Amino acid sequence: MNMSGSTHTILNIAVVGHTNTGKTSLIRTMLRTSEFGKIEDAAGTTRHVEQATISVDGAPVLNLHDTPGLEDAHTLYTHLEQMEAVFKSATPVKILETFIENVSAQDPLEQEAKVIRQVLRSDVLLYVIDVREPFLEKYRIELEILTRSTKPIIPVFNFIAGHNQELAYWREQLAVYNIHATLEFDTVAFTFEAEKRLYQKIQTLAEVHYEKLQHLIDYRAKVWEELCFSGAKRITELIVSVACYRESKKQQQNQAGHLDGEGHMHEYVRKAEQRCLKDLLSIFNFSEKDVAIQNIPVSDGQWQLDIFAPGILKTYGLDVGSAAAKGAAAGAGIDLMVGGLSLGAASALGALAGAGWSTFKRYGDEIRAAVQGETWSCVDDNTLQVLYLRQKNLLEKLIHRGHAACDAMQIEVSEKSRLPDDWPNHISTLRQNPLWRMPSASRNTDEQYQMLESKLIAAILNSEAPIKN
Repeated sequence: MNMSGSTHTILNIAVVGHTNTGKTSLIRTMLRTSEFGKIEDAAGTTRHVEQATISVDGAPVLNLHDTPGLEDAHTLYTHLEQMEAVFKSATPVKILETFIENVSAQDPLEQEAKVIRQVLRSDVLLYVIDVREPFLEKYRIELEILTRSTKPIIPVFNFIAGHNQELAYWREQLAVYNIHATLEFDTVAFTFEAEKRLYQKIQTLAEVHYEKLQHLIDYRAKVWEELCFSGAKRITELIVSVACYRESKKQQQNQAGHLDGEGHMHEYVRKAEQRCLKDLLSIFNFSEKDVAIQNIPVSDGQWQLDIFAPGILKTYGLDVGSAAAKGAAAGAGIDLMVGGLSLGAASALGALAGAGWSTFKRYGDEIRAAVQGETWSCVDDNTLQVLYLRQKNLLEKLIHRGHAACDAMQIEVSEKSRLPDDWPNHISTLRQNPLWRMPSASRNTDEQYQMLESKLIAAILNSEAPIKN
């Protein structure tokens, strides 16, 4: 998308309506940026026609024209009626054309002339309505003026969230004027389906642009799916990095003198979440002012590596049926069926080393700690659950947040929130694979990791089945 550029082959859409109904907000939401125009809770914020272009792969498809509000529809209507009395044979469109040709910069109707001029230059009109307002005489007059342009009009109902009764009332009033092709598009409580329906309605009114608009719909749908997937994958990356993180007692003792107050683990989790938060906001083109989130309270837990837990041998480069595994089991007196450990460190380590485990040196310290009974500090289950649930909550709010929204999102853990199926096993698997904490080719191509990642992403997106990258 870019903010300029126009040719005669591009569909031109005028966004019109009364002052302060959300015209600029609609364009911001369609562009997915808060950088377009200026939004204030005051009348007459937009004083000039502003243009933005929506493109597909760099090719412009349509121009959106943000127009000033129709502030004095009564006076304009009276003026047009007077012109019709003078130019009795002129068509309504010709009257409008004559009106804009004879309006000076100092004319009291100069603001309305800007709107009419753009209306006549456009192919389709989006008439934005704030459903919280009653259907006053001024709205009826505005619609009568706009219909004189002979341009197709799509009334767009804005601020509909929580206002079902008002929405029904507006539909009834517009039906009186034989206007039924309306659209619900809340610029604050956004849904992609509403955006898709908007383009589909425009398709029916501008058939010459049908194929380009279909290409735009397909493109925007693909981009939206990719945005949502990227957000879910980023949350999964956060959970993986935090669940895989661990510290030995020796590490904690060495770090104790370098941190004031909070521990190294607390700092790690907080920074990891902050990075995830910034990335999610960036993915959906929001800024940190759009969200209010409290620092997560971090607690640590105790965990001990089980080198014979399901999947761990393969992760450490050891085939369950290999001589190394059998030698380790025999040398240490391990019953693989019950997971019992009956002998000490020397025989177990000797069996593993003697079996020629190629990656033993790489994981030797960790295995020694496990066999010797040393425990590790890791992020506790409750912290991981809160971390997951509130990032999922953030993603859901970002998906449904229009770029016209001004209030900061409050991120919390809802009572209705639920963890993914098999969550305990997912966390157990992550804790037994500390090297997964950082992205790597070996991790990303690991079948076990790919399946776990896919399940977490599917759960975050509330999908029925695991999602493939």
